[in-house]
Amino acid sequence: MPYQHQTQPFVVPTTDGKLIEEHFGLASLASNNLSIAHMIAPPGWGEPFQTPTFDEYTLVSRGKKQIEADGETIIVSAGQSILIKKGTRVRYSNPFEEECEYWSVCLPAFSMEEVNREE
Repeated sequence: MPYQHQTQPFVVPTTDGKLIEEHFGLASLASNNLSIAHMIAPPGWGEPFQTPTFDEYTLVSRGKKQIEADGETIIVSAGQSILIKKGTRVRYSNPFEEECEYWSVCLPAFSMEEVNREE
């Protein structure tokens, strides 16, 4: 088949209130070429620093997302995007009062083994 129509993304189980709907990737289709996920991060959400072995593109569609990368703090607002290159020590968070809705594309696909989160 020359196309793959994704009508039911895989909802990744989380314990931090963040919604992750993976449309393409390891969790949804067992493909490690890339991952595409729709996410909604609640106010106050954050994850630990990580040094992934994949590039991550983020496009914010609503709200703001804070990114700490190699000692800099960047705020990405609705309608803006950012590329965090593999090997960058990075921390993603939403310290703001409103939800942040965004899309993430990882090349190759996101995996827990390749994200290298700090404890």
